[in-house]
Amino acid sequence: MMKEFITDKVNYFYKSFLVWRIRNVSDSQFMIFMSFIVGLTCGLAAVVLKNTVHYTYMFITDTKWFAVDNTNFLFLIYPMIGITITVLIIKYFIKDNLSHGVSRVMYAISRKKGYIKPHNCYSSILTSSITVAFGGSVGLEAPVVLTGSALGSNLGRLGRLDTKKTIILVGCGAAGAIAAAFKAPIAGILFVFEVLMLDLTMASAIPLLISAITASMIAYFFLGYDLQFDYSLTEGFELVKIPAFMFLGVFSAFVSFYFLKINKAISKFFMKLSMWRKIILGGLTLGVLLYFFPPLFGEGYTFLGDLLNNDTDSVFKNTFLYSYRTNTWMLLAILFAIIIFKAVATSVTTSAGGVGGTFAPSLFIGGFTGFFVGKLINMSGLLVVQETNFALVGMAAVMAGVMHSPLTATFLIAEITGGYALFAPLMIATTISYIVVKPMNRYSIYAEELALEGNLMTHNKDKTALQFIDKYKLLETNFITLYSDDTLRDIVQAVQKSTRNFFPIIDKDNTFLGIVVIDDFRPLLFKPEYYDVYGVKDFIRYSEHFIVDISDPLEEMVSKFRGADRYTLVVVDKGKFVGFMSRANVYAEYRKYVSEFSEE
Repeated sequence: MMKEFITDKVNYFYKSFLVWRIRNVSDSQFMIFMSFIVGLTCGLAAVVLKNTVHYTYMFITDTKWFAVDNTNFLFLIYPMIGITITVLIIKYFIKDNLSHGVSRVMYAISRKKGYIKPHNCYSSILTSSITVAFGGSVGLEAPVVLTGSALGSNLGRLGRLDTKKTIILVGCGAAGAIAAAFKAPIAGILFVFEVLMLDLTMASAIPLLISAITASMIAYFFLGYDLQFDYSLTEGFELVKIPAFMFLGVFSAFVSFYFLKINKAISKFFMKLSMWRKIILGGLTLGVLLYFFPPLFGEGYTFLGDLLNNDTDSVFKNTFLYSYRTNTWMLLAILFAIIIFKAVATSVTTSAGGVGGTFAPSLFIGGFTGFFVGKLINMSGLLVVQETNFALVGMAAVMAGVMHSPLTATFLIAEITGGYALFAPLMIATTISYIVVKPMNRYSIYAEELALEGNLMTHNKDKTALQFIDKYKLLETNFITLYSDDTLRDIVQAVQKSTRNFFPIIDKDNTFLGIVVIDDFRPLLFKPEYYDVYGVKDFIRYSEHFIVDISDPLEEMVSKFRGADRYTLVVVDKGKFVGFMSRANVYAEYRKYVSEFSEE
């Protein structure tokens, strides 16, 4: 009784709030309030996640075995523990797919009208923190993006907002998540426009700004004012070094392409395995990689930060190669191996059942790639460059190639490192990386699978608009139906009652058989002597090119209008006649939707 009483009271106050809101608060004002709430919750979610991972990692590595000058056998078992716990939580408690967080947000925008399940408000944080803390070689940013977007989606539905505003709040959640994770509000906003492909209008820009700023302020309040990477620029940009940064852009493009392909290949291989085989094979593979290359553990930001400060000794810590840390050729070999195996470790982690994203791995690989290229250039004697600058620019270049987001990458690296003086080389390298990798791999790591499945609408505005149009509202049903055994007399009677110039023909079970067009029997309309001579069968037309099923996506239906003489389509439901759909009505509804969605 008490539970029912509390539920009734909550429902009463909730409905009262909705009524009050509709009467006293405009939609634009309410969106400002909701975007602030989304930013606030995203900021708190990012803080909780980062602290959970940090303190869990400190707990499991606070042992006497973790010494810099010897190997650590615990690296062999930690990943399997983390992946096993993650998989069991997903299988028995969450019971849903959590992988590829950004892709799931894009799918929600493309196919679900912004709907993301409520459990995503917490499930990605829980599982990704376990995966990463125990060594899963992935990042936390994509789970935070899914969490923030889920918060935006569910708050939008609680506020009874329409599809357009709900999708904007989904974008607010993504922007807030990136802004809080990196303390980079500009990068968060650019991420939404460049990766999620949300339309840039004042209606969307203002809420995104509010969420991003709010989330980043929460991160600053709880995590301090330090930048993500403590980087000191000791050498500015010089024009003579442009060719070197161009070379870095090209090299980063091929590294990005390798990352994309190895991720796809490993994912495809693991799909054939059972759950426990995935865990065992993935855990063992990852454990061995971490044993030989400890920088692959977790996000790897600590090692990346050391590299940006020219501390190369850190890549040898906890390995049997520690005594070779002053050998330049051994350093190059280790850097190259880490670049190659980080992509493998990331793909194995997610394919085996771990939860995490590719944000951190792309930055990590990019940093090591840049440092590697800088070291090679210096060893060649052709030019003297600052290797840490190349590490910083490489972070942006590889990220731009993997995510197909040169603007986001440029501003993100500038924001999280304070390296604004390197804007020119950042833009040069990211642009070249994107231009080179785009023809080799058309879609980003987030969009490729959705595109292959036909579920990528965010990158095609026409498809996006058609996705949100209710096709049932486009159906025209005010037709007089005829049967296959009807005579011309029946047709004439139908003509007298109808305002249409064609008639659908069905059988007794409502199965569509074809149409008759008034032009075909017009000469016989005023000749009663033929009324019982001719029948429907003498005039019936049928063509599968004019028929669509009601279950077909609207974009597939519209594609059939491309024929020069196709102005109307027959709509059936598993062969049963439903109605007609006209090209004029579809295009009118399309123009109406685009106009409303673009309002500012």
